[in-house]
Amino acid sequence: MSSLPIVFINLSKDAERRERMTAQFAQMGLAASRLPAVWWADLSQAEQRHYFCAPQSHGRYFKPLSNGEKGCYASHLRSWQQLLDGDAPAMVVFEDDVRLLPDLPQALAAIEALPADGSWDMIKLYGREPEKIANQGPLVEGSLQLISYQRVPSFAAGYVISRSGARKMLEARVPFDRPVDVDIRFWFENDLRVYGVYPSVIALDDTSEVSSIWAQQAAPTSRLQKMRKFKMKLALNWGNFRAAKPQVSAVLKP
Repeated sequence: MSSLPIVFINLSKDAERRERMTAQFAQMGLAASRLPAVWWADLSQAEQRHYFCAPQSHGRYFKPLSNGEKGCYASHLRSWQQLLDGDAPAMVVFEDDVRLLPDLPQALAAIEALPADGSWDMIKLYGREPEKIANQGPLVEGSLQLISYQRVPSFAAGYVISRSGARKMLEARVPFDRPVDVDIRFWFENDLRVYGVYPSVIALDDTSEVSSIWAQQAAPTSRLQKMRKFKMKLALNWGNFRAAKPQVSAVLKP
């Protein structure tokens, strides 16, 4: 059983999600603590300016970030700082709209056994089906693979982040100007070594379809925003094409 610290991000008002997550961890014998989610409007103007760079966002993301997206990112930033403030080699971070799958405990135990030498920064616990794999190797013999991606998938629903990963994100992404999962997809900008567990060991819960921190009715995308989105996708594709993919063999040393 892994002894890595586990946190789940949860708003104070979301008691039902909190209870569901707590019950899942207890059923699996995992000790987890709640990390209070950031409600963006509750932050002071100084705190908001510290976390978020509005002028830069217009050039690097195709539309304005909602307060919910900003609060979500700030919550993840606080989890990474919590890791660095302690002495653990890595931390497991969940959002509160996930379903834990049976292979999660052994995946976490296997990740904890990996070298803490900077060869990996983040290991995503949730991805796509089928996944676009660059290279792979056995994480748990006979059941789970450690993979690197052709293109890192969206979602920051669940992952393990190392101290080196937390440091890279806090140094390069404060202030942020894109959603947290988009910044992770641009891993090549700050040499974030992102891997994944395949198949996924968590799933999105039904509640993931209804966000508790931002409105579901998004404003229509304008022509200018569509052009900016196309430009952002080109930058993502070009960066992925040029950058050397992280090698699983660098982590799974013989």
